[in-house]
Amino acid sequence: MNKGTFITFEGGEGSGKTSLIFNLKEHFESLGYTVMVTREPGGVKVAEDIREVIMSSEMDTMTEALLFASARREHLVERVLPALERGEIVLCDRFVHSSIVYQGMVKELGVKTVADINAFAIGDNMPDMTIIMDLDPQVGLNRISANSEREVNRWDLEKLDFHEKLRKSYQSLKTLFPEQNIVSIDATPSQNEVFDVAKSVVESFLNKQHHKVS
Repeated sequence: MNKGTFITFEGGEGSGKTSLIFNLKEHFESLGYTVMVTREPGGVKVAEDIREVIMSSEMDTMTEALLFASARREHLVERVLPALERGEIVLCDRFVHSSIVYQGMVKELGVKTVADINAFAIGDNMPDMTIIMDLDPQVGLNRISANSEREVNRWDLEKLDFHEKLRKSYQSLKTLFPEQNIVSIDATPSQNEVFDVAKSVVESFLNKQHHKVS
Protein backbone atom coordinates (compact mmCIF):
# COMPACT_ATOMS: atom_id res chain seq x y z
CA MET A 1 0.00 0.00 0.00
CA ASN A 2 1.24 3.47 -0.84
CA LYS A 3 2.07 5.83 1.96
CA GLY A 4 -0.57 8.53 2.21
CA THR A 5 -0.32 12.21 1.39
CA PHE A 6 -0.37 14.94 4.05
CA ILE A 7 -1.70 18.29 2.81
CA THR A 8 -2.17 21.26 5.12
CA PHE A 9 -4.10 24.47 4.55
CA GLU A 10 -3.08 27.84 5.96
CA GLY A 11 -4.21 31.43 5.77
CA GLY A 12 -5.68 34.33 7.67
CA GLU A 13 -9.06 34.36 9.34
CA GLY A 14 -11.98 34.08 6.90
CA SER A 15 -9.86 32.89 3.99
CA GLY A 16 -12.15 29.94 3.21
CA LYS A 17 -9.93 27.02 4.24
CA THR A 18 -12.68 24.93 5.80
CA SER A 19 -15.08 25.11 2.84
CA LEU A 20 -12.28 24.34 0.41
CA ILE A 21 -11.11 21.33 2.38
CA PHE A 22 -14.54 19.71 2.42
CA ASN A 23 -15.04 20.38 -1.30
CA LEU A 24 -11.67 18.74 -2.02
CA LYS A 25 -12.58 15.77 0.18
CA GLU A 26 -15.79 15.22 -1.77
CA HIS A 27 -13.97 15.52 -5.11
CA PHE A 28 -11.15 13.12 -4.33
CA GLU A 29 -13.45 10.59 -2.70
CA SER A 30 -15.46 10.60 -5.93
CA LEU A 31 -12.24 9.53 -7.68
CA GLY A 32 -11.82 6.59 -5.30
CA TYR A 33 -9.41 8.01 -2.75
CA THR A 34 -9.83 7.63 0.99
CA VAL A 35 -9.67 11.13 2.43
CA MET A 36 -9.51 12.20 6.07
CA VAL A 37 -10.32 15.79 7.06
CA THR A 38 -9.05 17.14 10.35
CA ARG A 39 -8.07 20.41 12.01
CA GLU A 40 -5.68 22.07 14.42
CA PRO A 41 -5.75 22.63 17.24
CA GLY A 42 -8.08 19.68 17.68
CA GLY A 43 -8.89 16.51 15.80
CA VAL A 44 -8.64 14.24 18.86
CA LYS A 45 -10.01 14.63 22.39
CA VAL A 46 -6.86 15.84 24.16
CA ALA A 47 -6.13 18.34 21.39
CA GLU A 48 -9.74 19.55 21.38
CA ASP A 49 -9.51 20.12 25.14
CA ILE A 50 -6.34 22.15 24.61
CA ARG A 51 -8.14 24.06 21.84
CA GLU A 52 -10.80 25.16 24.32
CA VAL A 53 -8.12 26.65 26.57
CA ILE A 54 -6.20 28.33 23.75
CA MET A 55 -9.22 29.80 22.01
CA SER A 56 -10.86 31.21 25.11
CA SER A 57 -7.96 32.64 27.15
CA GLU A 58 -5.29 35.26 26.72
CA MET A 59 -1.89 33.93 27.81
CA ASP A 60 1.87 34.33 27.56
CA THR A 61 3.01 33.79 23.97
CA MET A 62 5.48 31.05 24.88
CA THR A 63 2.76 29.24 26.82
CA GLU A 64 0.52 29.55 23.78
CA ALA A 65 3.19 28.15 21.46
CA LEU A 66 3.86 25.22 23.80
CA LEU A 67 0.15 24.40 24.06
CA PHE A 68 -0.22 24.45 20.28
CA ALA A 69 2.80 22.14 19.95
CA SER A 70 1.38 19.77 22.58
CA ALA A 71 -1.98 19.60 20.82
CA ARG A 72 -0.17 19.11 17.50
CA ARG A 73 1.85 16.19 18.87
CA GLU A 74 -1.21 14.38 20.20
CA HIS A 75 -3.17 14.98 17.00
CA LEU A 76 -0.27 13.80 14.86
CA VAL A 77 0.36 10.51 16.65
CA GLU A 78 -3.28 9.65 17.30
CA ARG A 79 -4.87 10.65 14.02
CA VAL A 80 -2.61 11.87 11.22
CA LEU A 81 0.18 9.29 11.20
CA PRO A 82 -2.17 6.26 11.40
CA ALA A 83 -4.16 7.63 8.43
CA LEU A 84 -0.98 8.15 6.42
CA GLU A 85 0.15 4.62 7.23
CA ARG A 86 -3.18 3.41 5.81
CA GLY A 87 -2.38 5.27 2.58
CA GLU A 88 -5.03 7.95 2.98
CA ILE A 89 -5.00 11.57 1.87
CA VAL A 90 -5.04 13.78 4.99
CA LEU A 91 -6.40 17.30 4.55
CA CYS A 92 -5.61 19.33 7.65
CA ASP A 93 -6.93 22.81 8.49
CA ARG A 94 -3.74 24.42 9.89
CA PHE A 95 -0.50 22.81 11.07
CA VAL A 96 2.99 23.94 12.05
CA HIS A 97 3.07 26.99 9.78
CA SER A 98 0.25 28.55 11.80
CA SER A 99 2.44 28.54 14.90
CA ILE A 100 5.40 29.95 12.99
CA VAL A 101 3.23 32.79 11.67
CA TYR A 102 0.97 33.57 14.64
CA GLN A 103 3.35 33.10 17.57
CA GLY A 104 6.73 33.23 15.84
CA MET A 105 6.23 36.23 13.55
CA VAL A 106 3.13 38.26 14.40
CA LYS A 107 3.51 37.88 18.18
CA GLU A 108 7.31 38.08 17.79
CA LEU A 109 8.38 34.98 19.69
CA GLY A 110 10.79 34.25 16.84
CA VAL A 111 10.64 31.90 13.88
CA LYS A 112 13.54 29.76 15.10
CA THR A 113 12.10 29.45 18.61
CA VAL A 114 8.74 28.26 17.35
CA ALA A 115 10.29 26.03 14.69
CA ASP A 116 12.50 24.39 17.35
CA ILE A 117 9.54 23.79 19.69
CA ASN A 118 7.62 22.13 16.89
CA ALA A 119 10.59 20.12 15.63
CA PHE A 120 10.71 18.57 19.11
CA ALA A 121 6.96 17.90 19.00
CA ILE A 122 6.57 16.47 15.50
CA GLY A 123 10.05 15.34 14.45
CA ASP A 124 10.39 15.26 10.68
CA ASN A 125 6.67 14.75 10.03
CA MET A 126 6.18 17.83 7.89
CA PRO A 127 3.37 18.14 5.32
CA ASP A 128 3.93 16.88 1.79
CA MET A 129 2.28 20.10 0.62
CA THR A 130 1.06 23.30 2.27
CA ILE A 131 -1.54 25.44 0.50
CA ILE A 132 -1.72 29.05 1.66
CA MET A 133 -4.99 30.88 1.06
CA ASP A 134 -3.97 34.47 0.32
CA LEU A 135 -6.68 37.07 0.93
CA ASP A 136 -7.00 40.76 1.74
CA PRO A 137 -7.59 40.78 5.54
CA GLN A 138 -10.55 43.16 5.33
CA VAL A 139 -12.29 40.81 2.91
CA GLY A 140 -11.71 37.94 5.35
CA LEU A 141 -13.13 39.89 8.28
CA ASN A 142 -16.15 40.88 6.19
CA ARG A 143 -16.75 37.22 5.39
CA ILE A 144 -16.56 36.32 9.08
CA SER A 145 -19.10 38.97 10.08
CA ALA A 146 -21.45 37.79 7.33
CA ASN A 147 -21.29 34.12 8.38
CA SER A 148 -23.41 33.59 11.49
CA GLU A 149 -22.63 29.85 11.57
CA ARG A 150 -18.85 30.27 11.84
CA GLU A 151 -17.06 29.61 15.13
CA VAL A 152 -15.67 32.99 16.23
CA ASN A 153 -12.30 32.81 17.99
CA ARG A 154 -10.29 35.46 19.78
CA TRP A 155 -8.08 36.11 16.73
CA ASP A 156 -11.14 37.12 14.73
CA LEU A 157 -11.57 40.02 17.15
CA GLU A 158 -8.06 41.44 16.67
CA LYS A 159 -7.63 44.79 14.94
CA LEU A 160 -6.98 45.04 11.21
CA ASP A 161 -3.24 45.63 11.57
CA PHE A 162 -2.90 42.24 13.30
CA HIS A 163 -4.51 40.56 10.29
CA GLU A 164 -2.37 42.56 7.87
CA LYS A 165 0.75 41.30 9.68
CA LEU A 166 -0.63 37.76 9.39
CA ARG A 167 -0.97 38.08 5.64
CA LYS A 168 2.54 39.46 5.16
CA SER A 169 3.95 36.72 7.39
CA TYR A 170 2.20 34.00 5.39
CA GLN A 171 3.46 35.56 2.17
CA SER A 172 7.05 35.29 3.46
CA LEU A 173 6.94 31.54 4.16
CA LYS A 174 8.00 30.40 0.69
CA THR A 175 11.12 32.56 0.95
CA LEU A 176 11.86 31.48 4.52
CA PHE A 177 11.44 27.77 3.75
CA PRO A 178 12.37 27.25 0.08
CA GLU A 179 12.93 23.54 0.67
CA GLN A 180 9.27 23.02 1.61
CA ASN A 181 6.43 22.46 -0.83
CA ILE A 182 4.43 25.65 -0.15
CA VAL A 183 1.89 26.85 -2.71
CA SER A 184 0.00 30.14 -2.42
CA ILE A 185 -3.37 30.56 -4.11
CA ASP A 186 -5.58 33.64 -4.40
CA ALA A 187 -8.61 33.19 -2.13
CA THR A 188 -10.38 36.29 -3.46
CA PRO A 189 -12.51 34.74 -6.26
CA SER A 190 -15.67 32.70 -5.79
CA GLN A 191 -15.63 29.45 -3.83
CA ASN A 192 -15.93 27.47 -7.08
CA GLU A 193 -13.04 29.30 -8.74
CA VAL A 194 -10.77 28.81 -5.72
CA PHE A 195 -11.75 25.13 -5.64
CA ASP A 196 -10.84 24.68 -9.31
CA VAL A 197 -7.36 26.14 -8.74
CA ALA A 198 -6.74 24.11 -5.58
CA LYS A 199 -8.03 20.92 -7.20
CA SER A 200 -5.60 21.38 -10.09
CA VAL A 201 -2.70 22.01 -7.70
CA VAL A 202 -3.46 18.92 -5.62
CA GLU A 203 -4.08 16.67 -8.64
CA SER A 204 -0.77 17.73 -10.17
CA PHE A 205 1.03 16.90 -6.95
CA LEU A 206 -0.67 13.53 -6.55
CA ASN A 207 0.33 12.61 -10.10
CA LYS A 208 3.95 13.44 -9.31
CA GLN A 209 3.71 11.19 -6.26
CA HIS A 210 2.50 8.37 -8.54
CA HIS A 211 -0.98 8.41 -7.02
CA LYS A 212 -2.39 8.71 -10.52
CA VAL A 213 -5.56 10.83 -10.69
CA SER A 214 -8.00 9.36 -13.21
